[in-house]
Amino acid sequence: MRVGTVKEIKNHEYRVGLTPESVRELSAHGHEVWVESGAGLGIGASDADYRKAGAVIQDSAAAIFAECEMVVKVKEPQAAERAQLREGQVLYTYLHLAPDPQQTADLVKSGVTAIAYETVTGPGGTLPLLKPMSQVAGRMSIQAGATALEKAHGGRGVLLGGVPGVLPGRVLVIGGGVVGFNAAQMAVGLGADVTILDRDPEVLERLGIHFESRAKTRFSNRANIEQMICEADLVIGAVLIPGAAAPKLVTRDMLKCMKPGAVLVDVAIDQGGCFETSHATTHADPTYVVDGVVHYCVANMPGAVARTSTYALNNVTLPHALRIADLGWQEALRANPHLAAGLNVSGGKVTYEAVARELGYDYVPVVEVLD
Repeated sequence: MRVGTVKEIKNHEYRVGLTPESVRELSAHGHEVWVESGAGLGIGASDADYRKAGAVIQDSAAAIFAECEMVVKVKEPQAAERAQLREGQVLYTYLHLAPDPQQTADLVKSGVTAIAYETVTGPGGTLPLLKPMSQVAGRMSIQAGATALEKAHGGRGVLLGGVPGVLPGRVLVIGGGVVGFNAAQMAVGLGADVTILDRDPEVLERLGIHFESRAKTRFSNRANIEQMICEADLVIGAVLIPGAAAPKLVTRDMLKCMKPGAVLVDVAIDQGGCFETSHATTHADPTYVVDGVVHYCVANMPGAVARTSTYALNNVTLPHALRIADLGWQEALRANPHLAAGLNVSGGKVTYEAVARELGYDYVPVVEVLD
């Protein structure tokens, strides 16, 4: 198969779909890999590094979209990229379609076969292709929140860890999954006063055992959210419903009781955000203020630590990329139901139920597309 990767064009996105090491693996399986010139510069990988690994360097993304049977990316295709997708081509990347009707419509119209990293499953309902970026984003959310709390960045002027004689900052983490766990770990490490909310008793028990007295846990309901955000200096939104739009757990009305200069970091912004007042921002302009509360809603947080993120991502995406290239996408999905769960759109049909439900499309089960 001819596999291609292009330079990401989303604002301040420095990750790349394939590392030179991944190119070498694909080449060893007998596949031809095309890489857009400069695609790897954000992770310190030169065109020469890719050539050494066996890649063919192309001057433009257009050639890759036109000639490659599979395109491997990181972020969802932007409008200019979607216009170049075609029927029979495989797109393998993060998509986050539920809150993005225009992208979904364009993918349906193109006829492309779009496999989303974030809905590929693992044993026990895990999301192994989403996990490493959730780990990165969870850890970064505390860095970002700590910076936004600084007075020069519009915040309250609170140091999360405090100092002797001064209380530490209060951090509320809504959601105890991978993002929430990693956010809590970083906040605890800084010495903050940390509380984690979740609705799953088993998750709360697991968090309680891990953190012991270093972090508190509470059941997540409206009353507890309202109480805790009033006390918090930093709130991390770490909620995920796989493939679906995130629920709006914090309303604008709730902001009224928050401290002026408190910070909200919405890690769920890729799925529409879990705060009613959230809208996507970029690394170039990451924050805005609503009712005196600073909002940080960067939709590609891991892009800021591109090298770490790219290698962590390739560790989990490459095995499936090899299966698709070796077997063809239909046989690869037939052979692996976990990979089949990643199929969101194919041949003009929406094949992921949560996306179809959110955006009003007829849902076509994956098995019908494979028949």
